[in-house]
Amino acid sequence: MAIIGIERLIYCVDDVERSVQFFEDFGLRLQDRTGEQARFQLPDNSRVYFRSLADHPIPGSRVVGQGVHELVWGVDSADNLEKLVANIATDREVRRDEDGIAHFITDDGIAMGLRHWPEKRQVFAPTEPVNSPGNIRRMNVHRRWIARAFPKGIAHIGILSPDLEGLVNFLITRLNFKLSDRQRNFGVYCRADGVTDHHNLALINANAGLPGMDGQLRFHHTNFVVTDLDEMMAGKNYMDRRGWPKSDLGIGRHRIASALFCYFPCPAGGEAEYGADSDALDDGWVPRDFDPMFGLAHWMHNLPEWWDGANWDVLFAEGCAPAKGSVPRRPELADPGATED
Repeated sequence: MAIIGIERLIYCVDDVERSVQFFEDFGLRLQDRTGEQARFQLPDNSRVYFRSLADHPIPGSRVVGQGVHELVWGVDSADNLEKLVANIATDREVRRDEDGIAHFITDDGIAMGLRHWPEKRQVFAPTEPVNSPGNIRRMNVHRRWIARAFPKGIAHIGILSPDLEGLVNFLITRLNFKLSDRQRNFGVYCRADGVTDHHNLALINANAGLPGMDGQLRFHHTNFVVTDLDEMMAGKNYMDRRGWPKSDLGIGRHRIASALFCYFPCPAGGEAEYGADSDALDDGWVPRDFDPMFGLAHWMHNLPEWWDGANWDVLFAEGCAPAKGSVPRRPELADPGATED
């Protein structure tokens, strides 16, 4: 155990003021604002910084356009921090700063950092009991009403990478990341070794050929964790009332990670995502290999024209099957009229 999550993100943007307005409406708490820079802090003590792309670029970052130009990983102890730094420093410069961050650049040009993170807080967000036919969990109790969404932490960011496999290899061999799942020739999902998140990085093939993919290193999205679907819907309604553009995909549930999602086009670059109810993994997990379109989503509120679903196509990832010839079990279709004998 060493890396315990995303400690901070640094966005480089064209318009700091509009980015601040967006994320205040999105539910992040503004901590300070100085000139062309701003800082938000989340309940788990992770941070999000905004700075002018023109005036304050990140040294060494080769990310094209707006978005996250540096992400800093939180480490559980000073000793583990030094071990990770030593492994990184064997073939590249590592620069330390006054905040205790060890900055470096990955092979494909992503600026990253490592910092001992004793300030990380465990956030508890109890969910409402759910009633279903024959399964009453909420008797004579009214469900709470939520006015707005307030994200609790940062689960992951998405990156379009022109060297997908090289980046995955770097994360696994140099930072001890774990492979969670693959989307065949399209994406790879990796998690840090000290978390149970399904993934902390959604790495997408920049040469996959879908809209917005031009073969260059680009930021894609940040996933901010909310409690449940109710909080996600309240957040979406609030953003709609505030006049922010709506997502092309709307709200849905990914098949990979089982997570609920709601994306918003973001003035800071890429998209901002509310996420909830994701799978939690440990070392007993066996990575899977999905057909790209089959893995995209289980359902979406707004079906894009280019996605009409896909046939069942998922195997265990190469070299990861628990037994020869095994495949993930396909569930039976639910019978809405089923009763228990």
